[in-house]
This record gives sequence, C-alpha cells and structure tokens, in this order.
Amino acid sequence: MALVRTSIRTSIRTRMPWHGVIVATSLPFGLDLAVDHGAYGDNVAWLAEQGLHGVAPNGSLGEYQTLTYEERDRVVETAVANAPEGFTVMPGVGAYGAIEARRHALFAKDAGCQAVMCLPPNAYRADDRAVLEHYAMVASAGLPVTAYNNPIDTKVDLRPELLAKLHAEGFIVGVKEFSGDVRRCYAINELAPGLDLIVGTDDTLLEVGVAGAKGWVAGYPQVFPRACLDLYNASLAGDLGTALPLYRQLHSVLRWDSRTEFVQAIKLGQDLIGRTGGGCRPPRQTLDPETEAVVRSATQALIDAGVN
Repeated sequence: MALVRTSIRTSIRTRMPWHGVIVATSLPFGLDLAVDHGAYGDNVAWLAEQGLHGVAPNGSLGEYQTLTYEERDRVVETAVANAPEGFTVMPGVGAYGAIEARRHALFAKDAGCQAVMCLPPNAYRADDRAVLEHYAMVASAGLPVTAYNNPIDTKVDLRPELLAKLHAEGFIVGVKEFSGDVRRCYAINELAPGLDLIVGTDDTLLEVGVAGAKGWVAGYPQVFPRACLDLYNASLAGDLGTALPLYRQLHSVLRWDSRTEFVQAIKLGQDLIGRTGGGCRPPRQTLDPETEAVVRSATQALIDAGVN
C-alpha cells in the first residue's frame, strides 16, 4: 500500500489531469451497431478545439457495459490518438470486480492515459472491506484514480467517511460525486481536505462548484461546450452574477444528465448541433415520442437562442 501511495502522490506534484471540464463522452455506433471510431475520434478532437480539458471514455455515457474488452481498448486508443498535448484522457474502468477493473487501468496506462475513473464493484453490494480492496487493486496499476460515487446505479455508496479512508490510503485522488446530495460535498471537504471534489451531475454544477469542486466530469459540454465551460469557470470562481443566469438558462437540458434516458438525450443534442450522436446499443431504446419532444424542444430552444 505504501508503494501505491508514494507513486500516486508523486504524480500529483507534477500534474492534475482530473481537474477542469472532462467530458464523459458518448460513443457513436454505425447502423450495424459497431463502434464508429472515425466519428468518435472527430468528436474528441472537436471537444479539445472548444477549449475543454479532457475526455472520459468508457463511462456510462459511453455505454461501457455493452462493450467487449477489445472494444473498450480500442475506444481508449482512439481517444488518445485524437487528444492533443495537454488534453486529458481519463477512461472509466468500471467492472464487476477489482481484477477486471485493474486490467482496464493497466491498459489505460500502457495506452498513454493520464488517470482513470473507477466505480466501486458495480453488480455486487460490496461492504467497506471489499471497496478498499477494489480501489487498492486498481491503484496498483500506477495511474491516479478518481473514484466515481453513483449509489443509484451501483448500490454501493462511497460515503464521505469511506472516501476519507480511500484517500488516506493513497488509493484515490478525487471523487466524481453523483449522489445528488450537495451536503456531502462539505463533509468530504472536512473529512478528506486533500481529496479533490469533482462535479458528477450536470444539474448540480453550480451548487457543487461553489462548494469547492476542482473539476467536472460532464455530459452536456459535448452539446454546448462553450456555454458549459463559461458556467463551470464562473461557478468555481463564485461569480454568481455570471453563473446564475446561465445556469437557469441551461438547466432545462442539464437535468437530463441525471435521468435514466441521459445517454439518448445527450446523443440527440449532439445530432441537433451537427455532431455525431446517433443511436444506442441494447438494452437502451430510442426515446419515446413524448420524452423526445421535451428533450428536442429544450435543446433546440437553446440552439435558437445562440447558445453554443
């Protein structure tokens, strides 16, 4: 454990690639539902051109649960190949257990990634001992690890006191907080003041930003990159005069990031701005007509208003 802690803390002194707006990228598929690497690479390069700070492939927005290991590997390689110097690639390494997650983290390191994002065991109601072992094994791959707390989907809650233990052991450098409970942000800051808080839900950006966030693993910047970047910067700066009107304007779409249909909603937004979003792999279905109408209307209204 001491070796892991030393390795990670050394990397922190040199760079912090998990800071800033890291886009949780969607993954385009062709009509045959094969991964469209050309379109994906173009999307990664475009996000860098818009001034964002990095991408997080193979997360929930990237439909990682439907991908084979080989597909996940190639997605990482495509992201790295299209990332300019200084642009972070922080893949998700979520898996059933630690052996699989560590395998993905090792591949990410070999591929040239700067960090990884890791869920706890995602199909087993793990206790604290299992969670500690899980992150110890992933951290042993040698890359900085950002934890991803999503108790809604994983049924494992990375409570503030558990996050403090993980950080004290040197297993994690930050946490993407997706519980939606902003009160936790202050508890995390108190119990683990050196652990970087990262916004996990687009529709709590302002609240978590002013609570001391250092980054945002985000969905909607791949639809409205410049507006979201402006909102992020103003929120972290505590500039409510700039942030609050923009947050109110964007919230009609940001809230979809926290809903079951978030992948389909964001891909629809990409299509509407002329990027490649497209369809999803099963089990995700197309949006039902009523839901699609709501998402389309909210997104198009922002486009018509000149938000980009």
